[in-house]
Amino acid sequence: MKKRYFLPVLAFLFCFSAYSQTATIRGILLDENQVPVPGANITFGNDGNTTNGNGFYQIEIPANQEVTVVFSFVGFKNITQTFNLPANADIEYNPVIKTDIAQIATVTIVSNRRREREQGVVTLSSETIRKVPGAQAGVENLIKSLPGVNNNNELSTNYNVRGGNFDDNLVYVNEIEVYRPFLIRSGQQEGFSFVNSDLTQSVSFSAGGFQAKYGDKLASVLDIAYRRPTGFGASVNASLLGATASVEGVSKDGRLTAIAGLRYRNNGLLVSSRQTESNINPIFADAQTFITYKFSNKFQLDFLGNIAINDYDFEPLNRQTNFGTLADPVSLLILFDGQEEDKYETYFGALKATQLVNENLTLKLIGSIYQSQEQEFFDILAQYRLGTPDNNIGSEDLGEVEFTQAAGGQFRSARNLLDALFVNFEHKGEYVKGEDQIDWGVKYTHEDIRDQLREYEIIDSAGFAVRPPIPDFANDQPFTPFEGPIEPFTSVRARNDVQIDRFSGYAQYTKRTDWGDNEVSFNVGVRAHQWTVSGQDIESSSQAVFSPRAQFSIKPDWNQDMVFRLSGGVYQQPPLYRELRNAIGEVVPDVKAQKSIHAVVGHDWSFNMWGGQFKLVNEAFYKDLTDVNTFTLENVRLRYRANNNATARIYGFESRLNGEFVPGTDSWISIGLLRAEENQDNRGFIARPTDQRFKAAFLFQDYIPTIPSARLYLNMVYQTGLPGGTPSNVDPYDFEDLPRLRDFFRADLGISYVFTDEEKRKKKNFPKGHWLHPFKELSAGFEIYNIFDRLNSITNTFVRDANSGQQFAVPNFLTPRVFNVRVNMRL
Repeated sequence: MKKRYFLPVLAFLFCFSAYSQTATIRGILLDENQVPVPGANITFGNDGNTTNGNGFYQIEIPANQEVTVVFSFVGFKNITQTFNLPANADIEYNPVIKTDIAQIATVTIVSNRRREREQGVVTLSSETIRKVPGAQAGVENLIKSLPGVNNNNELSTNYNVRGGNFDDNLVYVNEIEVYRPFLIRSGQQEGFSFVNSDLTQSVSFSAGGFQAKYGDKLASVLDIAYRRPTGFGASVNASLLGATASVEGVSKDGRLTAIAGLRYRNNGLLVSSRQTESNINPIFADAQTFITYKFSNKFQLDFLGNIAINDYDFEPLNRQTNFGTLADPVSLLILFDGQEEDKYETYFGALKATQLVNENLTLKLIGSIYQSQEQEFFDILAQYRLGTPDNNIGSEDLGEVEFTQAAGGQFRSARNLLDALFVNFEHKGEYVKGEDQIDWGVKYTHEDIRDQLREYEIIDSAGFAVRPPIPDFANDQPFTPFEGPIEPFTSVRARNDVQIDRFSGYAQYTKRTDWGDNEVSFNVGVRAHQWTVSGQDIESSSQAVFSPRAQFSIKPDWNQDMVFRLSGGVYQQPPLYRELRNAIGEVVPDVKAQKSIHAVVGHDWSFNMWGGQFKLVNEAFYKDLTDVNTFTLENVRLRYRANNNATARIYGFESRLNGEFVPGTDSWISIGLLRAEENQDNRGFIARPTDQRFKAAFLFQDYIPTIPSARLYLNMVYQTGLPGGTPSNVDPYDFEDLPRLRDFFRADLGISYVFTDEEKRKKKNFPKGHWLHPFKELSAGFEIYNIFDRLNSITNTFVRDANSGQQFAVPNFLTPRVFNVRVNMRL
């Protein structure tokens, strides 16, 4: 495959800003939980401003004189700060506003999160993200504890939201859309997600019914903001699974800020604990940076860059899986020969120019380039036998196979290569006047994908080669010899050279007002998307779609602090390259956009209980999908049929209670009910591969009252089993009655001791020379993943017995209990 090198070349038009005898103060207003506060007032004299939806503010004050600035918000203590700055000075000030204790009876934990309550957005604390334990710690680890988010693989950062798959999710970092590799087929190959938790300032998540300003996907939006440093800082986190490090700083004049992070991970500790014994060396590393330069008080340029290298070498040796029941136990033994060598290299660079034209109008220009070079090579021979294990307790041969009832082999080979290049140019605008806001944007994307698929599978059962299903095939052997060619059970051979050009845009209007004594907010908007698929030996195809969306919320003038909201619209998902490629690797250029009519009804109630502040959020949703592009799900590998031959319906109810179950900490309980069904070719509704009926999650933070420096974090999830899947080349309707996978239950525990943090430093004021003086934070502890040693399964391996004609669904189990040690430090 022709190799292309990553070379970001982006050009921007710079606007000029007039000189004046003023100075600039900017920053982010935070609450006590380090969450940005939107809609707060910043005043000086008769002038002032308010914080935007991300808690960011910017004001210009007279230079060379003392100016008193007041930060205020209902239910919180005012912050008063005096500044005397020279002309054209530019400083960053990030105050923390605290709850007004005198008003605690009438003010709730979320009174400062108007945007969250109006839009049904969940805001997550960056500190909680970094502390909650998990085999794949980070933003996605915390998101999986939310009610509408499901994941059955602790080695994966992918997640399914409300019956969709992980291709249906949007991820933004500082308003820039980010991507993931294409060829990955199992969680243990994945490595890191794009989002670096060490660089994160704020995290917002919407599970559906989101606004038109977000992209064309069917399921969810994860909106990440990386922080802009206010001074020098550094952090190091190390564990038996790897290490991360970050450094940040600000130039003397305050115009240049930069933050960078390095991550290294080796999943050998987790993968080697699975039932398959192997020689494995999964190494993942990436480097990421976010740089901002402010040319003037009104113009700034941001750069976001990332380089990731995932190297996965895997040599399986043997495996024994016991399944079945106590009365009828079955054991699968496999001896392997061969190995797998996969490599994924991704490069990403983006520039964002922001021009503050005036106090009402903001213009942005964004350009980005993403390149992914991926290879997947393996040749693995698996020789298996099925038998009955000895289940007599006390027997010397307990667990050993006594009787072999079937034997066979499987040979899998692949030589897959992919080179994808995405180029984006985008303009965004925002006009705010009082309680009215208009947002708009236009975007052009060019996608160039060169793909080679060479993979096949040969199955042998008791000396017989198993053929793929052939319609009207009659086997009259040995009386009539079979003279046809011997073919592999599955075979995919394709070479694709595809270009996709996309033009998209959106416009939306937001209004906040009062209806009598009630607070009301509404948002209406529309998206448009036109795309053209072309390429070598492909007949060019163009299509266009429109997506109107709306949101409405009302906060009644009641004694109870409640918000009711309704959102939805038409959500359409134009196909990405993976969705254009069918099961045999061919590109189908005229695949339509999947369409979903989505409605969400929500209720948000904030109250005080047990001396703490709590919030209860309930949502009911319904999705009616047409032109569905059906898929099969194997671990984290999606294979689409690219035929738009189905309709689907997804509906459910979710509830989440969060608050201070223990004073000074934030915990929550989530419950979700879901039904996801699809109807292929009008043959009746069957469960989608993502039909996970029930979920309960519990995130708990605690400390020992007599030793408050000893902290505990418990992340626990229970989910009912997914559909058991289907073997290759079969009709899913024939396996509709296959038992589901076993229920998923997992609990991860983290215990740490905090030697110092911001609160301790203020109280003890460690002198120079004290060993804790250099640290803003230092903690050490241990983590236990899967503390109850639950055997969870992610998929089934289908094993065939030619003699009996029986087919066995053998579960593929995930990781057992694993112990990890962790040290965190921040300078």
